[in-house]
Amino acid sequence: MSKMEKLDDFHLTIAEIKKKDYPQLKALMDRVYVNLGGAWSKTTIHTLIDAFPEGQIALFDHDQLIGIVLSMRVDYAKFSNPHTYDDLIGQKEIIRDNPEGDAIYGLDALIDPDYRGYRLGRRLYDARKELCRQLNFRSILAGGRIPNYHNHKDLTPGEYIDAVESREIHDSALSFQLSNGFIVKRILTAYLPDDKQSKGFATLLEWANIYYEPKDYKPNTRKSEVRIGGIQWQMREVESPEELLQQVEFFVDIMADYNSDFACLPEFFNAPLMGLCEETDQNIAIRFLAGYTEWFKNEISHLAVSYNVNVITGSMPLLDEDDTLYNVSYLCRRDGTVEEQRKIHITPHERSAWVIEGGDEVKVFDTDAGRIGILVCYDVEFPELARLMALDDMDILFVPFWTDTKNGYLRVRHCAQARAIENECYVMICGSVGNLPQVESLDIQYAQSSIFSPSDFAFPHDAIMAETTANTEMVFFSDVNLDKLTHVRHEGSVHNLIDRRDDLFSLKWKRKSKVPASKLTDEQRRENSGSVLIGDPLQNRAQKP
Repeated sequence: MSKMEKLDDFHLTIAEIKKKDYPQLKALMDRVYVNLGGAWSKTTIHTLIDAFPEGQIALFDHDQLIGIVLSMRVDYAKFSNPHTYDDLIGQKEIIRDNPEGDAIYGLDALIDPDYRGYRLGRRLYDARKELCRQLNFRSILAGGRIPNYHNHKDLTPGEYIDAVESREIHDSALSFQLSNGFIVKRILTAYLPDDKQSKGFATLLEWANIYYEPKDYKPNTRKSEVRIGGIQWQMREVESPEELLQQVEFFVDIMADYNSDFACLPEFFNAPLMGLCEETDQNIAIRFLAGYTEWFKNEISHLAVSYNVNVITGSMPLLDEDDTLYNVSYLCRRDGTVEEQRKIHITPHERSAWVIEGGDEVKVFDTDAGRIGILVCYDVEFPELARLMALDDMDILFVPFWTDTKNGYLRVRHCAQARAIENECYVMICGSVGNLPQVESLDIQYAQSSIFSPSDFAFPHDAIMAETTANTEMVFFSDVNLDKLTHVRHEGSVHNLIDRRDDLFSLKWKRKSKVPASKLTDEQRRENSGSVLIGDPLQNRAQKP
């Protein structure tokens, strides 16, 4: 049967070796190890399965055993130093598995000769590496044969290994080990004296588990070093939504090239599409734009997965089922999931020109690079929202914004920097620049996007991690350390979160609003917010807590 015919009929599975598989295992080992004494005894294999079943891994084609890796547990300190094969074996060929060992030792690895050439050995090695990670072993060690060494009598073992590492010589065992991420730690002499092909020599190989954590170390599953990136977006006339999406993909691709964990777009980044609406009425134009929101959300989600970047979609108008318009930002995670955050506080312009209503919920989102929050533009000017998020362990706050004037921009900037200091978190503000003469009320923009930090010794002296050139299209990045937030919250010069006087005041989300803000009476607003409204008599204000 040719390789192509065999490939067409493959049905490969990886599973733990069971005792019932021993007859097939013996036949396979006898065939491969014809010059090394053949298979282990049934007692040896059964004892090994009883001791460490997870480490005995088989590859099957349908029901036929075609490959195995056998493993044991060892003390790293002992077996990362010179040893022989006999150190692994006790009386009556019982393998000395150590249940308290902190490393895996690779005993045997072999593939049926009829199945070689398909890189199946790599699958078995990958399965053992995954086992090493899952069970938190320090590394995989192995005494590796060098079966082609007998053909190079003029080379010392060290010279031979150097030649294999530089790919001047191919060794069926060592070349395979090196290609699978193992390194040669040392040369073992008299490892297997009967191995005439290797002249008794072997390599001590190691694959290190970079996720290993000692048993007395408290695991930290949160990523500590995070790269956040933003796009200071140039507003420009476009002919189609596909053209605008191409611009988005261009910048997401850049973010991926720089290995950014996050990419943030500004508020209403797709506003140029309003210029395609034949109607000049702003209320009609914004609803025209809302017709593209679901499409953009799905397309950007695909980009997040394809480019391996978590994308904050700036914001877009969303027309709800009850014909209510919201300003919404989406978190498109790189695992394909999508979350949304609706803008809570609506500016007078949004409400009067576009009839947009505010959302009624703030969230903190778990990601693979920390817990994040999103506040759209005007929302960052209300300190209560960011404080609620901080109390829910937010690490990074993203603020997509759109402002037309410098004083509007400075409101967003200064409030965002205050949020970073008072909540001991990182804050990114990301805006748009340029002009849109064809879109009424969105004709100009002003932005200088930035990333802010808490203000303490561990951070930049001005608490600014990164900053763009004002009114210039560009990308910006910063590496932020989440562990520094933990430190500053507990051991910083001041402790803004810890030192709050909960005995005197508190903050809580009271309830969801059931009525759009524009339709609330003054009394309902007062009840919802607990705040003093303009127009209250002076004596009433003085009586309020």
